[in-house]
Amino acid sequence: MAGDGAFREVPYMGVIWVVAEAHKRGFWNGNPDWCNLGQGQPEIGEMEGAPDRLRSVVIEPEDQAYGPINGTDEMRQAVADHYNRYYRRGKKPYTAANVGISQGGRVMLSRVFGSVQGRMGYQVPDYTAYQDMMDYAASRLEPVLIPTAEENNFSIPAAEFAEAAKRLDSFLISNPCNPTGHVIQGDELASYCETARREGCTLIMDEFYSHFIYEGDQPGRGPVSSAQFVEDPDIDPVLVIDGLTKSFRYPGWRMGWVLGPPEIVETLGRAASAIDGGPSRIVQRMALRALEPAYAEQETSALRVAFVKKRNMMVERLTKMGMRCLPGAATFYVWACVEDLPEPLNDGMGLFWAALDRQVMTVPGEFFDINPGGERSGESPFRQWVRFSFGPPYDNVDLGLTRLEELFREHGVEC
Repeated sequence: MAGDGAFREVPYMGVIWVVAEAHKRGFWNGNPDWCNLGQGQPEIGEMEGAPDRLRSVVIEPEDQAYGPINGTDEMRQAVADHYNRYYRRGKKPYTAANVGISQGGRVMLSRVFGSVQGRMGYQVPDYTAYQDMMDYAASRLEPVLIPTAEENNFSIPAAEFAEAAKRLDSFLISNPCNPTGHVIQGDELASYCETARREGCTLIMDEFYSHFIYEGDQPGRGPVSSAQFVEDPDIDPVLVIDGLTKSFRYPGWRMGWVLGPPEIVETLGRAASAIDGGPSRIVQRMALRALEPAYAEQETSALRVAFVKKRNMMVERLTKMGMRCLPGAATFYVWACVEDLPEPLNDGMGLFWAALDRQVMTVPGEFFDINPGGERSGESPFRQWVRFSFGPPYDNVDLGLTRLEELFREHGVEC
């Protein structure tokens, strides 16, 4: 039994715990009777304005063999070309040597945590998996929490980061941020990259939501990446981690990558030799088609148009339900405070259980309170926050919000 003898008790990562609890009640991915406003998965079917979904691949004889640890040369160059088109015009380009490929984003993060050492800065709230990964690297890593405030959208202003970086070896952040939807961009993002160069603080930028960018209630004009502000891809201490999971809507492919100086990319490949053994050749062959310029541009442009409509609907209706929604300009999440609601809905966990009874999944905010080693005690400051996902198709998000409205009315909330 786990917890006794040879194996310790291993908890689910917060978001996966939500899915596990829903499974106990009959949920399965694609079940039309459920509204998954919790898990971070975008809709995966045909979408208005988007190209046809990729459904087949010809497997070549060499695909039956192990592939290179850091990915095939063809795939690495395709990722480099993708970033050069969007962010490096007139600048020194990325090359295949600047790119490493992995079987998904969490695998790439595992490679990073299998290699990193020293003082790593982080913020809260942020992606739940970071905590376990920091704990796995505890013998080499000293996590350092950099405080945030709601008035800054729970983000660290560039000037504050510049000061904090003086005492850090690295800094890890999701940008755009999961769960808040805040995006560091423009001059602020340029300042982050300049600080990294000046202080020798390696930026580890988890950019999986880079194409989900909005301007007010309209689709954004394009993606955001720190790759735009890298001066020399071979030297600058900036790692960009992304993949096909979110912005290309292929989560089941488990395809991720990293861009950075070749020396660091090679180090991460060495870590992969023990951690994961390298990515599938077959998935890489599929991914080459997704990264073809015309396909990639059509897919990610259609994405912003479709998702901003769902975002606008969700923010409007959650606000009418009495929640305080954080202004977010990215991702497919709404970070909302429920403190003004009646019990038990004024608590992230209380709302989770009540909504689950309506076959609606949400994620309590406390799961994003990264706390390596459990060093901070007491009540989480995010206990009364909830992450809502508008990843599912429009009609399913609409249904989930309708069920929440019915629940709230039963508790005396006008909406």
